[in-house]
Amino acid sequence: MKNDDQKGIIKHLTLVFNVGVNLVVSTIVGFYIGKVLDGFLNTSPYLTILFIIAGILAGFREIFRIAKKHITEDD
Repeated sequence: MKNDDQKGIIKHLTLVFNVGVNLVVSTIVGFYIGKVLDGFLNTSPYLTILFIIAGILAGFREIFRIAKKHITEDD
């Protein structure tokens, strides 16, 4: 019984860690892509802002995808 409880706790902790990492990484990637494109096209700060927003949206999309996957697994 304890072994099953530990597996469940570890599963939930990895889910929480995965959600946090996905949101942060997608935002940082969006920032750097926008920064590089701003440097090439001299459009600072517009593309940086646009790609930060796109990164945040991609992060939330991934969070919803992960949540949906885990909800269907629990059913």
